[in-house]
Amino acid sequence: MHFASPPEHEQIREAVQRLCKPFDADYWLKKDREGGFPDDFHRALAESGWLGIAMPEAYGGAGLGISEAALMMHTIAETGAGLSGASAVHMNIFGLHPVVVFGTEEQKRRWLPPLIQGKDRACFGVTEPNTGLNTLKLKTRALRDGDDYIVHGQKIWISTAQVANKILLLARTTPVEESRGTQGLTLFYTDLDRSAVEVREIEKLGRHCVDSNQVFIDGLRIPAEDRIGEEGKGFEYILHGLNPERILIASEAVGLGRAALQRATRYATEREVFGRPIGQNQGIQHPLATSWMELEAAHLMVQKAAWLYDQGLPCGAEANSAKYLAAEACYRACENAIFTHGGMGYAKEYHVERYLRESWIPRLAPVSPQLILCFIAEKVLGLPKSY
Repeated sequence: MHFASPPEHEQIREAVQRLCKPFDADYWLKKDREGGFPDDFHRALAESGWLGIAMPEAYGGAGLGISEAALMMHTIAETGAGLSGASAVHMNIFGLHPVVVFGTEEQKRRWLPPLIQGKDRACFGVTEPNTGLNTLKLKTRALRDGDDYIVHGQKIWISTAQVANKILLLARTTPVEESRGTQGLTLFYTDLDRSAVEVREIEKLGRHCVDSNQVFIDGLRIPAEDRIGEEGKGFEYILHGLNPERILIASEAVGLGRAALQRATRYATEREVFGRPIGQNQGIQHPLATSWMELEAAHLMVQKAAWLYDQGLPCGAEANSAKYLAAEACYRACENAIFTHGGMGYAKEYHVERYLRESWIPRLAPVSPQLILCFIAEKVLGLPKSY
């Protein structure tokens, strides 16, 4: 057992840092103020081949693991892009994993290269207004009509739906009362036909340049060849993407926390009050030192979870723990960064208030901290299920 990063990981980190250099903190501050998807950033990553880092080589990807993808996302966030930069490409990294695992050869060749090349942009349609995390009770219906499915329903908190031309959609093909266990939900990857889909953006606290939306589906016609795997097994298919999603979110959170900590440390070194740098005071030092330790511990859990996943080993407990620990450490680091800056931390030009707003994202999504605690209590400690 050793903890040294392999040379290829250092190469990934340095390459991503170079690519992100033109997209500095001021770039993301402007995006936060004005909104609008960061097309040039997305295009730069696509042209450099990074969007396919975890996709199979046969379809134009790099064929690397979640460990490398997590490192890439961590580096993007740590450069100052935060969750805005990470979220702009997040779907590319893990989103079509069900296609990789369960799609036909024809589907993979049709769908994966355009996504890797940045020609297609996808959104992920699962969450609904009245079901929340109770995915097995989704109400959006997909009814078979000859060689097509006709879909009616509503989704919420769907990222990048304003700019996407594709949607990975989970819909019900069997009524709830007739479904057994996890059966009855079907997964599709299809065109986001705006004539049958209305997308309404949700105004939100942070990450203004990556849209979140309500999606209203009224008669969306999906060809049967756009169905992934067997009808009724969609829930089973998306489960294969949940652990890598948690690992990537956790890695992004650590990166964001480190970006905030770097700014706080620099400010504490440069800012003088009463003739001495404020970083000389233990009241400033100790919270920042605590955040460093918390972020390091969370990062180790991210690396463990990613390694287990890449080895094909069970990693549910580790992936969920990584997401929980990273989100909490990130939030505290961003909060400490504002406290370190004092009143200036409330000013947008110092960037840390933006980081704090973005730090809420990994705490809230894609699963709540309370449900992670329930998962660990039940699956790891063997306590009775609480819900």
